[in-house]
Amino acid sequence: MNEFTLKYGCNPNQKTARIYMADGSELPIKILNGRPGYINFLDAFNSWQLVKELKAATGMPAATSFKHVSPTSAAIGKPLSEKMKRAYFVDDIAGLDDSPIACAYARARGTDRLCSFGDFIALSDVCDETTARIIKREVSDGVIAPGFTEKALEMLSGKKNGNYNIIEIDPDYEPAEQETRQVFGVNFEQTHNSIKIDRTLMENIVTANKDLPEDKKDDLVLAMIALKYTQSNSVCFARDGQCIGIGAGQQSRIHCTRLAGDKADTWYLRMHDKVLNLPFKDKLPRAVRDNAIDGYINEYEEDVCAEGNWQKYFSVQPEPLTKEEKRAYLDGQTGAVLASDAFFPFGDSIERAALSGVEYVVEPGGSVRDDDVIQAADRHGMVMVFNGVRLFHH
Repeated sequence: MNEFTLKYGCNPNQKTARIYMADGSELPIKILNGRPGYINFLDAFNSWQLVKELKAATGMPAATSFKHVSPTSAAIGKPLSEKMKRAYFVDDIAGLDDSPIACAYARARGTDRLCSFGDFIALSDVCDETTARIIKREVSDGVIAPGFTEKALEMLSGKKNGNYNIIEIDPDYEPAEQETRQVFGVNFEQTHNSIKIDRTLMENIVTANKDLPEDKKDDLVLAMIALKYTQSNSVCFARDGQCIGIGAGQQSRIHCTRLAGDKADTWYLRMHDKVLNLPFKDKLPRAVRDNAIDGYINEYEEDVCAEGNWQKYFSVQPEPLTKEEKRAYLDGQTGAVLASDAFFPFGDSIERAALSGVEYVVEPGGSVRDDDVIQAADRHGMVMVFNGVRLFHH
């Protein structure tokens, strides 16, 4: 198959749409179920590149949850703590600890459950039954992987009334060196972004603190690879083998940092005992529960603890999580890393990152205000790496 006709393009009015190989060769995929659309394939091919690179860099199975051509999170297959399993609602998944690829997806999906609603999934390894069991009960548009076990394929083929998109990709496929796209009838061409991201990019430490542990280098590599496939401008917070907050597509880098930092804070607070022990009503839909948790933590449109509201979600009225409790809990968080797809022009992003437990930073450097940014990092005792690598993605 060297061509596949899509239902439509980005929008229903863009009726003629297809993917194809310009040189007439075979597409590097098999569509095992469903009929993926234009945005599905953009997500599939970008997310596959991310997990393939992440596994190559770390040697561990990797997964990502994608929405509209940016990752909501990405993770490697480290085991989950019991608190994390509860926060991600996978504590009932039998055999989770025995499946690194399932652990990777549980982490990627669990980081930002609101943004992951209706995601496209990429797995670096064959999708097994344990991973399929997690995917099956979540709202998702599709999955791409180098293979599927017979049982996993059977389980996933039944999603969305049999229309769930399942794509198998040739893990050995490599794109052509030159890539092209067309905008408004004008052709753009450039070399494929094949820069290798690994620990060797973490050697130029510019701060007074030079202590960069090996596991933090892995987290910085993870964050950089995630940014390579995130719409610019973008920054990424990561910790313990997973992205915990991604801010993308903002014109201002400080707004990216604030967005990502707020997501990281929500990730931390979802493991607060008050959140873990919220008395949800039986059989509450998963998406409704996720929205209620977000509202409980962040006090958005609806006060879910208020009289007349709490009855929709909880069996008893929960105590609010106060601002003082949240700040005290967040002040106890440490060990996070921060990566940026271009230089930080001011120290404000570093100040915001410090509020979310960031101790390690990687960015290209090269701003006329580098000294200001380094001084901000030094004030907080951070380790900062300048690696000269920009990762703009559009």
